[in-house]
Amino acid sequence: MPPIVSSIERLSALDASFLQLEDRNTHMHIAATLLFEAAPLILEDGGLDIERIRDFVGTRLHMLPRYRQRLVYSPVAKHPFWVDDDRFNLFYHVRHTSLPRPGTIRQLKRMVGRLLSQQLDRGKPLWELWVIEGLEGGRFAVLSKTHHSMADGLSGADILTVLLSSSSTEDTAAPPAWVPKPTPTGRELLSSELLHHVRTPWRKLQGAVATLRDPEQALGHAVIDVASMSQALRSALTRASPTPFNAPIGPHRRFDWTAMDLGEIKAIRRRCGGTLNDVVLAIVAGATRTFLQRRGTQVDNLVFRAMVPVSRRGDGPRGSMGNKVSLVFSDLPVDEKDPFRRLARVAESTTRLKSSGQVHGTEMLEELGELTSTMLITEAARLAVMVRAYNLVVTNVPGPQVPLYFLGAPLEACFPTVPLYSNQGLGIALFSYNGALYWGVHGDWDAMPDLHDYVLALEQAFEELSRT
Repeated sequence: MPPIVSSIERLSALDASFLQLEDRNTHMHIAATLLFEAAPLILEDGGLDIERIRDFVGTRLHMLPRYRQRLVYSPVAKHPFWVDDDRFNLFYHVRHTSLPRPGTIRQLKRMVGRLLSQQLDRGKPLWELWVIEGLEGGRFAVLSKTHHSMADGLSGADILTVLLSSSSTEDTAAPPAWVPKPTPTGRELLSSELLHHVRTPWRKLQGAVATLRDPEQALGHAVIDVASMSQALRSALTRASPTPFNAPIGPHRRFDWTAMDLGEIKAIRRRCGGTLNDVVLAIVAGATRTFLQRRGTQVDNLVFRAMVPVSRRGDGPRGSMGNKVSLVFSDLPVDEKDPFRRLARVAESTTRLKSSGQVHGTEMLEELGELTSTMLITEAARLAVMVRAYNLVVTNVPGPQVPLYFLGAPLEACFPTVPLYSNQGLGIALFSYNGALYWGVHGDWDAMPDLHDYVLALEQAFEELSRT
């Protein structure tokens, strides 16, 4: 029998940067809070059937191999790799807790905020699934936490679809047996790292040689690459105005949410122009204007900017792990009083962004990071925060528009979470599902004591655009 070889998978420069950006106050996990109808999973004593839930999650892990892998680091360069965790324990990752019955939505939000404040253990696979029972209305919640080094928003949504089904009946067939591959030795890790630093430049050199067949075209591409990278760096160094959001953050979090009718969002888009994401950004701009004015902040000359992740996954197969995103910085007209003019200005800004080189420029920076050092991306991200290139992150992930089920329990809502970066006390994530747009609003505990007021301002901005 041939020997079983070690399993080694090198993190990309972008994936590794999310590990390097993390500190005691900056938690780099993405998350989602899902609400379910509890009836299909209730036991005779009234409790939730956690054993059935945990067993079911175990049957799906063969489709999520990263969920049974942990980090190791190469000698010298200390670059991270994924390897099989030979001490993997499902009980550690699928956790069970309860609200005091009947738990209110407000109590659930407080609990989620506390759980989001806890960092993931770097010595284990970087995910947790918290099953929370006792919620009023015959419901339960699931909080999914996944480190950003494992997944971006779109791949995170794909992960949820592995656990959820479009059918109310679930196939619980036994999964294939899993045998962890041996942990690689330091020599194997070093060899893999050295091989990467030989192969990557070689592939680039081969591509460069191929382009010499058409030198004029090659020169054109090179000019575009340099110009795009320059534009991306220039955007990352352009200061936004200071706001109450942009104070040093601590380790503690608040989490709140709201939901809006997706059909009405699309109707606003049809009536007023722009894209669905333009409507979202206009709502954020309107809510921010109202919120800052209530805080006593002058908004008339404010330069307020959102960092908006743009997926590079295209229309190909979904379900792959890791990060494939570029970042753009979009000005939000919080100085604009009229909601419809506000939307028009957002649409004008995003149209300019689409023809700019920001997206391509961040791709070039990522490629340069693969050729040189992961720290290039990390330090660029830190610099953008330090100079206050943006005030908050707004990310919008499309989800399935059909009902989904977890072991027969209908999914009622899904509220996503985006991490807070240093000096970024507010973050907004959105997820569309089954005719609704779900907003997850993530705040630093001290910087955003009035986080619910911001949620109310989002709802007010939506109502203003709906009145036509």
